[in-house]
Amino acid sequence: MAITEIRPDIRYVGVNDRTTTRFEGLWPLPQGVSYNSYLAVGEQVALIDTVEERFGGRLLENIRHEIGDRPVDYLVINHMEPDHSSSIALLRRHYPEMRLVGNAKTLQMVEGYYGIACPAHTVADGGQLDLGGLTLQFHLIPMVHWPETMATWCPERQTLFSGDAFGTFGALDGGITDTQVETERYWDEMRRYYAAIVGKYGAPVQKALAKLGSLPIHTICPTHGPVWQRETARVVDLYDRMSRYEAEPGVVIAYGSMYGNTERLAERIARTLAEEQVGPIRVYNLSYAEPSEVLRDIFRYDTLLVGSPTYNGALFPPVKQLLDLLSARGIPRRRFARFGSFTWAGTAARLLGEFAQQMKWECTGEAVEMKQGATDADIDRCDALARTLAAEIKAARR
Repeated sequence: MAITEIRPDIRYVGVNDRTTTRFEGLWPLPQGVSYNSYLAVGEQVALIDTVEERFGGRLLENIRHEIGDRPVDYLVINHMEPDHSSSIALLRRHYPEMRLVGNAKTLQMVEGYYGIACPAHTVADGGQLDLGGLTLQFHLIPMVHWPETMATWCPERQTLFSGDAFGTFGALDGGITDTQVETERYWDEMRRYYAAIVGKYGAPVQKALAKLGSLPIHTICPTHGPVWQRETARVVDLYDRMSRYEAEPGVVIAYGSMYGNTERLAERIARTLAEEQVGPIRVYNLSYAEPSEVLRDIFRYDTLLVGSPTYNGALFPPVKQLLDLLSARGIPRRRFARFGSFTWAGTAARLLGEFAQQMKWECTGEAVEMKQGATDADIDRCDALARTLAAEIKAARR
């Protein structure tokens, strides 16, 4: 069997992108990304999702390699984001009789983006398409993470085409399934992908998991990253925990510092927490840290400390950026503490407290806010905050 036949009559025709540097123009791609597209081959042929238009020619080559001169009868569109839909016009030129398959919101977006309206087949939640030997069933999962999103289920092959759900950054190194590639590097990239792209939509993800939970899934075919076969249970469990904002034990210290004073507080707090044997501990200087990596670890770990100098009577801009990203994602609970510094008028600690109040997080311990240079008393207050935090962490883990 060719490596591209991931299940009988289910073929992989996606591509790798190792040149784009930022996903959505925002999130770095140090390991690239894949755009996954699939063929379901019965008496009729359905292509499920496409690829970014720069790779449309390669997609056509992959399709022809799998089915030769056979026509593509249907194009199933699970998600309209252009990295998955922008090859539609190209495909229609090569397969003019191809019918678009999507829900009403999808087909409106196809017309809006690409000026294509027909031929089309509109599906409702629970609708089916008979390919002759294979059946495709459609499950609407809106806001995972666009309103038109749906998943496609092939019961004969126990295969779920999940759109962006269960996807991950990172191109595919040779293989396609999780039995063919080394998967360890993808877990953090899945967390980073979820935190950056899907993280706001925990409640819709939970609804989608409940809707799809009764399916006897053997294979998950997402639009990014490996096809999951061996690790399907781990993938679903990770999405379940992330969408419930459930965190594992660990501490993130994220700070901004202009001249090293706030940084000194961060380093002291981290050292004392380590002495108290709580961890793992991740420390990020927000002037240099990649925001999606910081978000990834805040989604992962249950304790967050944020430090900021007062800057023009407000928070240091990289700190404010992080808080805005967290607010947009609505994380409902984290253990939280704060620290900072100022020269003549301190507001950072107060603003950090207001942020916690907005998020409905309780602050642990007294804020450490240092005026000008660090004194022995400031260092002692860092130690006291760290020990108070450590005691609470240990109590919660018993």
